[in-house]
Amino acid sequence: MSKLITVFGATGTQGGSVIRAILADAVLSQEFKIRAITRNVSKPAAQALQKLGVEVKNVEKADMTSKSSLASAISGSHSVFLVTTPSWDASDPNAELVQGKNVADAAREAGHVSHFDQKAQVEQYIRATGVPCTFVLPGYYMENYIRFGMLRRDDEGVYTLVYPVGKEAKFPLLDGAEDMGKFVLAALKHPSKLLGARILAATEYYTPPWIVAEFEEATGKRARYIQVDAQTYKSFLPPAMADVVLENQLLIEDPGYYAGEGLEESLELLGDVGFEPTTWREFLERNKDVFE
Repeated sequence: MSKLITVFGATGTQGGSVIRAILADAVLSQEFKIRAITRNVSKPAAQALQKLGVEVKNVEKADMTSKSSLASAISGSHSVFLVTTPSWDASDPNAELVQGKNVADAAREAGHVSHFDQKAQVEQYIRATGVPCTFVLPGYYMENYIRFGMLRRDDEGVYTLVYPVGKEAKFPLLDGAEDMGKFVLAALKHPSKLLGARILAATEYYTPPWIVAEFEEATGKRARYIQVDAQTYKSFLPPAMADVVLENQLLIEDPGYYAGEGLEESLELLGDVGFEPTTWREFLERNKDVFE
């Protein structure tokens, strides 16, 4: 009988990548049935999953605070892939932590659930529950440079990348849509070996000058990097999220995104299951039309 894996955030970047990777794998696609958790089962992405034979189940944002709703969502699951949702609401700063704890508790009570992806705030709690788990820690999304317009063109046609960190800061870039699923597959294929492990899902540590140089080579557009002070950087952002985003950028430099930990072991795991990560250059070449 096929095992069931429940994927939260199924129509998002990470969850969608995991589902596509499982469906494309000759072994895991037979070993696992997939239950996709989404807030809107009528959206086109959810309907597309249904056509692929994926069970699609609705869990509203509010239901993430309800252990009974979550217990129903993961009922019968062998494995769970969880992505918690950040809250930009200052009145509810702990919403993401509550979500993670609730799913961890529901998984512990259900039993036989083996895999999680969690933010750092939730990792310690999950370990304390005793639920068998593997933590896949996604790097800095390459998609951010497109989605949030982080490379912006001025009137002279020059693209500018702005950060509040120095030129030696190291960004562990990840093509989330293409590669997150690859790293999760490595965990699913070697559950005993990776029990309790942390997989660092990133291609390489890129510095701002390297990011800009490869952008110029791939797109043929001129680009530059400018470092600004913290207050100037915050002025570019919506007030509600300015402090949080600034802190996220500053940690790249100190103590480092993964606290300086190397990526070699995680990339070796990826190679062991026959995958290679997408490079920044490859991502840019695939998306260079965006910058026309």
